[in-house]
Amino acid sequence: MANDQITSIQGTEDLLPEQWAYWRRLYGAARRQFALYGYGEIRTPVIEDLRLFVKGTGETTDIVEKEMYAIPGSDGESVALRPEGTPSVVRSYLERKLDRQAPFQKLCYVGPMFRHERPQKGRLRQFHQLGVEAIGSAEPLLDAETILLAMAIFRDVGLSGCRLLLNTIGCETCRPRYRDAVRDAVKDRLGELCEDCRRRLERNVFRVLDCKNEGCRPVIESLPEITEFLDEDCARHYAAVKDALGRAGLEFTEDPRLVRGLDYYTRTVYEIKHPGLGARDAICGGGRYDKLVEILGGPPTPCVGFAIGAEATLLAMESELGPPPDAAPRPEVYVVCFEEAARPFCFGLIGDLRGAGIAADMDFEARSAKSQMRQANRLEARLCFLIGGREVEQDQVLIKDMADGRQWSVPREQAAGEAAGHLGQRQANPGAAR
Repeated sequence: MANDQITSIQGTEDLLPEQWAYWRRLYGAARRQFALYGYGEIRTPVIEDLRLFVKGTGETTDIVEKEMYAIPGSDGESVALRPEGTPSVVRSYLERKLDRQAPFQKLCYVGPMFRHERPQKGRLRQFHQLGVEAIGSAEPLLDAETILLAMAIFRDVGLSGCRLLLNTIGCETCRPRYRDAVRDAVKDRLGELCEDCRRRLERNVFRVLDCKNEGCRPVIESLPEITEFLDEDCARHYAAVKDALGRAGLEFTEDPRLVRGLDYYTRTVYEIKHPGLGARDAICGGGRYDKLVEILGGPPTPCVGFAIGAEATLLAMESELGPPPDAAPRPEVYVVCFEEAARPFCFGLIGDLRGAGIAADMDFEARSAKSQMRQANRLEARLCFLIGGREVEQDQVLIKDMADGRQWSVPREQAAGEAAGHLGQRQANPGAAR
């Protein structure tokens, strides 16, 4: 019955075969650039100890307070579906003692994340991130490298409209003075702030800067800027990052209100945005998080990294590059069976073709030969193998070029090689006829 049909959970989606073109392009670009920049892939579980994100991501963040999928454990300990990748990578770095292999590690990851937020286009409850974590260096050139790497991925997929926003949020030495200045500036304007801002003000005043409520914007825009409070080391670090980006020819905009929404950031923070996404236009966010390893029980260890939102990036690609091409698999050779008795012979042929690296298929629905030919046309097969009783008896294959209609026969043992040669010839010279 229709009422008994089970549907997908709200905020999740099925990716069908024809939808994979831009996904493959993005994943391919990311893995190419990760390799070029020297980042090795790491995979961590999608389920982690809840405390990892409470301590690492920050208990005052929207992710932990509102969006995290927490699961009570039968042993009394709670676990969570990971809402982001960085704490998991750092946990693995410490647990697997990667620092003993080499204190400086450049790691990358690709995988699904989970947040219980209001579903909308490009913002799902199961979504995917591609990210890097460079662990073990405070070098400002490394901050610049991660930014250049993210931009290289976007260029690789064909995006040219990306815009980089850059800021620094200082360190634990200079930030207290800025925190006091922000608190003093808002204390007489509390009534203009949203309930979340007022509630978080005492625990983490910087949550005010990250508020997305438009009603809070006038207060936020009136607040002092962090650059007025930076100590000498943080100012020098920020200047070095900007200098490296400038020398690389990368344009950026300084945004003094940019703080990112996670508690672990220090010094450099950045976002990459694309105008094709409307109001929620960020496709990448990152920065330096020099205290996170220490927060999670390790020694003082500087780190920097970013995460790219796959779904948001795909929407940016569609807005700039147009709809993705149909990525449904299409055989290069379709084997048409004219008689039921010839089906085992045909099945052996598609095995020969696949073994030779040629995409091949045949009918598995007992359709007529005419219907099989129509299917070959719909699938845009470049060659058809036409097999009837005579071909089976003589151990021959009748080949038809679907572009020019020419037909010729070859012995079965030569059929796969003949197809490979002909397909290669037509690929090199599409106008060539046999």
